Amino acid sequence: MAQTLYPRATVKKIVKAHSNRALSKNVDILIYLNYALFMQELLNEAAIQSKQAGERGVTARSIRRVSERTLRKYKG
Repeated sequence: MAQTLYPRATVKKIVKAHSNRALSKNVDILIYLNYALFMQELLNEAAIQSKQAGERGVTARSIRRVSERTLRKYKG
């Protein structure tokens, strides 16, 4: 039996409760992929920011610096 990364039914219920719209069959997969892309870009931008600031690695401060800008890119 294949193990899923997240509970599909739970994600669909939460999204449906917040959107009050009909959802397509694989909307949870699209949401998960969008989340994965967001996290990847957030970490990439934070790595660039921390390198420019002369830090050794990615810190919470470097993530906070780029989070607002990255969130704006993904706002639908």
